Amino acid sequence: MLSLDTSTFSNISPWPLLLGALGVLCYTVARGHRWGKEAERLPPSPPGHWLFGNAPPTAYAHLHHTRIAETYGPVFTLRYGSRRLCVIARHQAAQDIMVKQSHLLADRPRSVAVGELISNGMRVLTLGVGDRLRRYRGILHATLQPASATRYEYLQAQNARNFITDILDRPDEFIDHSRRYAASVIMSITYGKTTPTSFSDPDVKQINVGAARVGDAVRPGAYLVDTYPFLKHIPFFTSELRRFHCEELELYRNQVQGVKARLAKNECPPCFVTSIMERQEEFNMSDDELAYLAGSMFGAGSDTTSGVLPIMIMAAARHPELQAKVQAQLDEVVGRDRLPTFADQEQLTEVNAWVQEVYRWRPVTPLGFTHRATKDVVWKDYVIPAGTEVLACHWAISRDPDVYSDPEAFKPSRWLNEKGQMREDLKFFNWGFGRRICPGLHVAERSVFINTALTLWAFDISEDPAHPIDTMAIKDGALAHPYPFVVRFRPRIANLREKILAHNE
Repeated sequence: MLSLDTSTFSNISPWPLLLGALGVLCYTVARGHRWGKEAERLPPSPPGHWLFGNAPPTAYAHLHHTRIAETYGPVFTLRYGSRRLCVIARHQAAQDIMVKQSHLLADRPRSVAVGELISNGMRVLTLGVGDRLRRYRGILHATLQPASATRYEYLQAQNARNFITDILDRPDEFIDHSRRYAASVIMSITYGKTTPTSFSDPDVKQINVGAARVGDAVRPGAYLVDTYPFLKHIPFFTSELRRFHCEELELYRNQVQGVKARLAKNECPPCFVTSIMERQEEFNMSDDELAYLAGSMFGAGSDTTSGVLPIMIMAAARHPELQAKVQAQLDEVVGRDRLPTFADQEQLTEVNAWVQEVYRWRPVTPLGFTHRATKDVVWKDYVIPAGTEVLACHWAISRDPDVYSDPEAFKPSRWLNEKGQMREDLKFFNWGFGRRICPGLHVAERSVFINTALTLWAFDISEDPAHPIDTMAIKDGALAHPYPFVVRFRPRIANLREKILAHNE
């Protein structure tokens, strides 16, 4: 968020601030008057200021919404200045609204900070319904659909084995190793880089900085221009965001230029960028659109996986008895003389259940991303009017006691039926909803599976009694990343390093 000191005010004219304040007042009054009659049909709302509405949460909005749901029910309404937000906080309501009526919720609300200023309308996450989104989604679907995602399994398995040797060499740096894994895989998929990529690589660091900026900026109340969009025309409020865009675009352009340079030397294997370049005219895609689509795909893909893997390890350290149950099945299906592979996935139901519970226990996107109703959405006796922002809060849904008994507990068994097979009647909306579901989910899920299987096969993971783990110590942002914590890794496979290296030969 923009930070100010007294010197900032001494160097600017007061008139932009005064005009901005007057505009905020007029804009809010006008919007509030228009919404007066519609409010009678909306889901219930906690009381707020007559002019400015509800106070936006200053941190951890997903926990804030979960608490409100305990009083106001599965769907409730919040008003932040000129914005009206309907929050969905329970599983059945999400099914009724976000799944069954997803065609009415494929749009995104106007995103001034991230969508317009940081991304110049080119980031798929914030794009509204229209031609550019259709083109982007078509490209991503063709590249990342299940049949295509299997092409990356060799790459994912190879880097997952490297993840194990990284832990053997430097066990205290397992969070860094998670970042290295994610960076290497997504750099190869996106830009065709064949050498292992370090998370400390300058380009990777800069892309991750950009992803963190976006994660911070999408939080409720992060930037005033999202609440009062006309402020984008006042440079005082937008200079930082415009600078972010210039830095990000230059970085993304350089990555594409690197692909072109390697192609000229016949040193670049097929990748996401080359597949688009071959059909760029067919896709009617500009060079900057190509650069942005690839760059934002890297940022999102890397950030997601690097957050999930440490949480998987955290769960193992805190629940050794459940970890042992997964390892018993790994020993039965795989044994200790070979490594788990993707071919084992169907039989490794305990691993699959573990992964699903990790997603539910500490959701990848705790808050979720906001949709916009393009037409009136009817739910029970309520009407969510067209134009309303709609947010399915993943954390609150994951705590629904009617669907997930004892929701605060980590219980992989909830995902298995009496025959030990994955339940088909239990779902969690980890990757979003409808037409806005994460396009890279099939690649991400394969990464999480193979790393979970290999890590729990290779190690007994335990908590250090001198450093208890706070499982709620998760950074506040769009994606869940735990703060650093301490665990112990004890190899459970004889000659583990030799077996890993032999497989890599």
